[in-house]
Amino acid sequence: MAIPLTQPDGQSGTAVSATGRRAFRKLLAAGLVGSSIEWYDFFLYGTAAALVFPKVFFPHATALTGTLLAFSTFWAGFVARPVGGVLAGHLGDRYGRKPVVVACLALMGAATFLIGCLPSAASAGAVAPILLVVLRFVQGLAAGGQWGGIVLLLTESAGPKRRGFAGTFGQTSVPVAVVLSNLIFVAASALMPDAAFLSWGWRIPFLLSVVMFGVVLYIQAKVEDTPEFRALQRETAKPVVRAPLAEVVRRRWGTILLGCGLLSATNSLFYVSISGLLSYGTGTLGLKRNALLAVVLLSSAAMLATIPWSGYFSDKVGRRPLILIGGLGVAAWAFPYFGLVNTASLPLIFVAVTVGFVFQCLTYGPIASFLGELFAPNVRYSGASLAYQLSAIIVSGGTPFLMTALIAGTGSTWPVAVYITAMGLITFASAWFLPETNPAEVRADPHAVPGAHLH
Repeated sequence: MAIPLTQPDGQSGTAVSATGRRAFRKLLAAGLVGSSIEWYDFFLYGTAAALVFPKVFFPHATALTGTLLAFSTFWAGFVARPVGGVLAGHLGDRYGRKPVVVACLALMGAATFLIGCLPSAASAGAVAPILLVVLRFVQGLAAGGQWGGIVLLLTESAGPKRRGFAGTFGQTSVPVAVVLSNLIFVAASALMPDAAFLSWGWRIPFLLSVVMFGVVLYIQAKVEDTPEFRALQRETAKPVVRAPLAEVVRRRWGTILLGCGLLSATNSLFYVSISGLLSYGTGTLGLKRNALLAVVLLSSAAMLATIPWSGYFSDKVGRRPLILIGGLGVAAWAFPYFGLVNTASLPLIFVAVTVGFVFQCLTYGPIASFLGELFAPNVRYSGASLAYQLSAIIVSGGTPFLMTALIAGTGSTWPVAVYITAMGLITFASAWFLPETNPAEVRADPHAVPGAHLH
């Protein structure tokens, strides 16, 4: 039997039962674990695309062409993410957050497991990379749908004064996934010779995604939909709408585009650091694969601390100030970042990536609550997901490909630094033009709900 969730802060001022508090803590844990495994599956592909897939699926291409082809398949997942976000948003706004989350998590687990079962190009020819692209597209559909569902399960089940912090349990899953994917990839490659790893060892991290199904069963059995969505089903003033995507696009298209812009800084620098840097560092700077993976892994510890803190602080001072600072920080750090990376010194690369992660997390932490609060509950899943996933196709998926192509074409990292600077400024401008969903008057009122004054 599913445990009903009550508002942890009690929007009506009534006492919160111990059962309600325990249920909410279990939801936070389930959201963190489920989303971590989901992003582990998605990010693992990026690591493999940089280090393994050029040899396994494009063995007859030159090193540069093989890398570009592998990153092209990586991009396929991001092309699919807006499609997944649109489909999941429509279903999630009509039928509830939980069933869509369960379906997306199961789909991701299945696609990732099957990637680990694919034949190589040596044994299956052109069929192998085609199947790889298909499964990567399925991964993108699942990732595009799950983000909105997870963060809405968390924020809509939280009390009005803790939504920023609650949303970070979905966001913190990103560095957890980076740590997991790098640790398992390093362990698998360190325990066997390179030939064995390229032959079959790379499959192990993908096959481990089977554990996702345990999380799926837990959420299905133990978690109810959010109190806010269940209240929405009972309302007559703002009921569930038949076409939530069409409604939000017609009425709030400008907000969707600005919400997309919010993610430019964090998405560009993040994918440079976890994927583009691996290819550049091993292929151009001559660094060892596992040493570079270890640097990214250790740097991710900064994200584990910064994301929850930024979400918590956004409950105290508002969402926009942190996003504005983060966007400017990414823009200012872009050239120092590549200056440190080009020293080929692992300690200095660690500094570059860690500082970059801190700035991008100042924007990423509050975004889970901020994007949702910008939209009314009856179109929230559709609006937040579409904004988030448009940035995925425009910025995230193309960044490693663009970085590789720019460096190959110019022999320099400065065009990439210019690109990152521009992305940081886009984030700053987007936050500047969006309204604050958690202003001082809302923070001061114990019963006010962030974002409600905008709808």
